[in-house]
Amino acid sequence: MTTHQETRPSAAAKPVRWAADAVATMREGARLRLDYSAQSLWRVDRMIDQLRREETPYAAVDSVLRGFGAYAGEVIARQSAAEWWATGGDHWIRTPDGKLWDPIDEARRCFTGDGSLRLLCRDATDGSTRP
Repeated sequence: MTTHQETRPSAAAKPVRWAADAVATMREGARLRLDYSAQSLWRVDRMIDQLRREETPYAAVDSVLRGFGAYAGEVIARQSAAEWWATGGDHWIRTPDGKLWDPIDEARRCFTGDGSLRLLCRDATDGSTRP
């Protein structure tokens, strides 16, 4: 029996893994369930805000922020026909309108108090849904 498997660009390999790691870590460590919905990004924004308020050193949360950003990128990809793009070690989401979005950097901006993964998702998907 053959099953249909959706192919994804190779640029998605790392961010998809980072996102899955963030989901597993939050489920096991913080008892927080992330389901790849746009609404779940409220919880991620609050987690990042909590890390900032606790004055957690950036070096201690860099990989966590990368995972949260990758998770937000996956939410965008699943909400729309967006795809991961990569160059020089950086990863972006490219939406069908051709715009590039940097959810990993947005997670870092959230940590400094100047960003929102929820709002990034809203702006990137602009109410569109995956066909």
